[in-house]
Amino acid sequence: MLYRAGALTPIHIPTDQEEAARDLLRCREDIRADLLRARHRLSKFLLRHGRRFTATKKAWSQRHGAWLRAQTWPLPALDQTHRAYLRAVDEAVARLRAVEQDLRALLALEPLRARVERLRCFRGIDDLTALTIAAELGDPRRFATAPRTMAFVGLVPSEHSSGTKQARGAITKTGNAHLRRVLVEAAWHYRHHPFIGRALRLRQRGAPAPVIAQAWAAQHRLHRRYRRLAARGKPKQHVVTAVARELTGFVWAALTQ
Repeated sequence: MLYRAGALTPIHIPTDQEEAARDLLRCREDIRADLLRARHRLSKFLLRHGRRFTATKKAWSQRHGAWLRAQTWPLPALDQTHRAYLRAVDEAVARLRAVEQDLRALLALEPLRARVERLRCFRGIDDLTALTIAAELGDPRRFATAPRTMAFVGLVPSEHSSGTKQARGAITKTGNAHLRRVLVEAAWHYRHHPFIGRALRLRQRGAPAPVIAQAWAAQHRLHRRYRRLAARGKPKQHVVTAVARELTGFVWAALTQ
């Protein structure tokens, strides 16, 4: 009776493979957080002693790494501190690379393979981002419309209404925070003019033609959306969040065709 009345909400029970992939992806996020903390500790230690890398503006590059290892200290305790912080960064980098290598082995496994093949056609969604969306979103067919998917991700505005008055607030941030984060990160790429580079062309190889066409249409629409909102003086973070909301709709469409 409840099903006939439309009062039941469809759910997706993940397979063992999806659960395992999701755990490994979240392990990668934890390692990335550890790496960020280790880098902050090292950089703040250097700043306390007036050591600044000024050769380029890009930190944590090969040139920056060579500069870090070339530092010398007048006291043994300072040298030991520097080596300990540097070793923590190197260990986190090695752990991250090992986990990412393990994750790439999951790209060809079902039921994730078909979803990843479609998702990585979009700009800003590489292999691991596509794998994250595929594992965290699950089966998108349980959402009847794109707006319901946006609500599940927590990218829709909150509402505080009373009587005839309607007031919209910040996004709800409900649902899956991991999924919301990678979609917002991907949305930043749409501030650039539509373009298909070599890496994106390789990711699209072998994908269904309608999905590739959708991804190209998404580039044009989302870039126009970004420029229109930015021209109105909206903060960049608000603009990117709005773009991420529409990108979620394109992702839902690509996965449910």
